[in-house]
Amino acid sequence: MISETEIYDLIIVGGGPTGSTAARYAKLYGIDRVLVIEENASIGTPVQCAGLLSAAAIRETGMEEEIKTSAAFVLNSVKGAKVYPPSGKQLKIVGKETKAYVVSRKMFDRRLAEIAANAGAKYLLKAQVVGLTDGVFADDSGDVKVKALEVIHSGEIQTYYAKIVIAADGVRSRTASFAGLAPCEKILSGIQIEANYRSEDTDFVEMFVGREAPGFFAWSIPVSENISRIGLAVDPKLIEKPAYDYLIHLLTNPVISEKIKTGQTDFVVGGIPIGPMKKTYANGLMVTGDAAGQCKPVSGGGIYTGAVAAKIAAKVAAEAIAENDFSEKKMAEYEKRWKKELGREFEIGMRVHNYRMKLTDEEMNKIFNEMNDPEILNLITEYGDMDHPSVLIQKLMLSKHSLKMAKLFGTFLKTLL
Repeated sequence: MISETEIYDLIIVGGGPTGSTAARYAKLYGIDRVLVIEENASIGTPVQCAGLLSAAAIRETGMEEEIKTSAAFVLNSVKGAKVYPPSGKQLKIVGKETKAYVVSRKMFDRRLAEIAANAGAKYLLKAQVVGLTDGVFADDSGDVKVKALEVIHSGEIQTYYAKIVIAADGVRSRTASFAGLAPCEKILSGIQIEANYRSEDTDFVEMFVGREAPGFFAWSIPVSENISRIGLAVDPKLIEKPAYDYLIHLLTNPVISEKIKTGQTDFVVGGIPIGPMKKTYANGLMVTGDAAGQCKPVSGGGIYTGAVAAKIAAKVAAEAIAENDFSEKKMAEYEKRWKKELGREFEIGMRVHNYRMKLTDEEMNKIFNEMNDPEILNLITEYGDMDHPSVLIQKLMLSKHSLKMAKLFGTFLKTLL
């Protein structure tokens, strides 16, 4: 029988933004013993992200005040995007205010972990979870089941016990698989370099859709006037060659080739989960962020959605501990709540993603030509939101351009409302 003194109230697997946000809010919600287990030797490495965070992502992770003062992790801010369909004809989307921040993910992640640690959460680094089972301890109310995590640390297998586990261990979550939960719908292959690049305007991200990146899109994100992050994500089922070959071809695109210089300062690869898991909880367990497939299907961003889910998971954990109820029924509250907050946007985002994947380059060119209308662009400027695309879709369908939208997209847009 396990002693209660050996048991953590909450163990979070994964020390990325989602895990550290969950740890921070778990402490704010009054959870006493919180442990974060991170498999890497240091927080924030290796980087597996483009490093473009929406303003809402900054807010949800609780870093808004730091942005206003002296956030060392912010390298640049952007207000809009220049989008290039296969024709190469630019569609320029201008925001009224800062829409996103280009950050050092290593410094951003470490700052989030530092805040959580200062709040009282403990971190165990270079520790890999290799098993998840049930254990039992006895209290005044009788035997209580807990989660037992087998962890390789310092060359030995050790067992850590928790009343509740939050899996925040990223795409292809091993913790979720140990619990028998099915993975997300698909995982895109992402690849990115940081290179010498002469940006025309560091307020704008450049995006490329169509044949440049089958199944998603490509990008150039300005870090400064002379450095940009150039990358793409592709659907492995739609490509005929490795993702790296598509990146090399992207560098020959006239928009990029005339501005890029020799020399690379960084190289990043990673997976982007698209389509949330069908079930994100089990007895004593909740799955959050990339581990749950909670990335935005339209943009691939996961910091905002992961932070929203992490805070909900921390709140449910706090309630469960107060009620001494770690049952699957109690954990189901987490899924109900995150779906209430994010479910509609995920559903619409997946429909948009799937529709976009079916378009030919010619159809893509036609759509962008029609969208290159000053009044439509004004609506995009007014209502465009990286985290809530449904708002813009609704405004377009209710505007005087609704007939054009209906002709352009057929019945597709109507199915979203």
